[in-house]
Amino acid sequence: MRVGHVRERHGPAGAPWRLAATARAGAPWLDLEVSRRRLAAADQRRAHNSVLFRQPITTLDDVLARGLRIEALAEIVGSFEASGGADDPDDDAVLEEADLAFGPPVLRPPAFRDFYAFEQHVATMWSRRQSEIPEAWYRLPIFYFSNTSELRGPGDPVWAPRGSTELDFELEIGAVVDTPVSDLPEDRAGQAIGGYFVLNDWSARDLQRDESTVRLGPAKGKDFATSIGPWIVTPDELAGRWQAGAKAPELEMTATVAATDGRRVEVSRGSWATARYSFAEMLARASADVHVGPGELLGSGTVGTGCLLEVKDATLGRWLEPGDLVTLAIEGIGELATPITVRPTA
Repeated sequence: MRVGHVRERHGPAGAPWRLAATARAGAPWLDLEVSRRRLAAADQRRAHNSVLFRQPITTLDDVLARGLRIEALAEIVGSFEASGGADDPDDDAVLEEADLAFGPPVLRPPAFRDFYAFEQHVATMWSRRQSEIPEAWYRLPIFYFSNTSELRGPGDPVWAPRGSTELDFELEIGAVVDTPVSDLPEDRAGQAIGGYFVLNDWSARDLQRDESTVRLGPAKGKDFATSIGPWIVTPDELAGRWQAGAKAPELEMTATVAATDGRRVEVSRGSWATARYSFAEMLARASADVHVGPGELLGSGTVGTGCLLEVKDATLGRWLEPGDLVTLAIEGIGELATPITVRPTA
């Protein structure tokens, strides 16, 4: 199942986001609130038997705050499909993907922990400092907290922050926790992941380089923007892509820049399967001695070759500029496109 916040692509400006879902890639999207009302009216026992049908469905944030998990929404999708409603393109519950604009799949996450799970990227970063990867990285899933106030969705513009001329993307997988957890062991932590999405952890490399000399962690070089989307893919949809004993599924990850000079350059290509740490290991580490709540986000860290800092000279030949379009794609999950613009003056 795929779940996302949508509104009509050519609808009124400022229209509220609605929660929609589709059972599988290529199937119609369903407005979950319209579908819920339709099903509840057709069978009044639903509201008595299932909490899902007793209140309006507005956003995923609200669903999670009510104590429901993402997989619970499959009851509406499956029931509506079984009723035959999804087969009627004129039904107002049925939405065509081409007609939709997607927003961030989580609108107001309480927290975002970004990890450092890909050895190729970590090795490249440390080699630039003429150093080996610290021994602790091989023992512990390392993360930092990033800013949740500057979240962007698909198509939302991003610009270099004040004082920066070295804007870079970072190709990552994101995951959302959809149930309260604390002190989870690794063998259970994966069960608390509600789904996955494409994540772009933007970086201002010149600001980051200056700040890193203090060795406290990323600050203004990181917290100006994070892009996520276009939707959340539930774990069951990826189940067939895992090899026995693997930390992650074998899914291709790419980054492409449509440049201002007309070039379309594939600058990154990697695989989620190369991650040293699984999201279960990351969440076990994140939940140690603390409470992690529904809607909190985890980032995988950058896949090998997944940023210009690693491959700029051999690919695009420069940092990102206004007019570029950056598209990150993860097989089986989706594509996240972001236009680069001039920093607003007001």
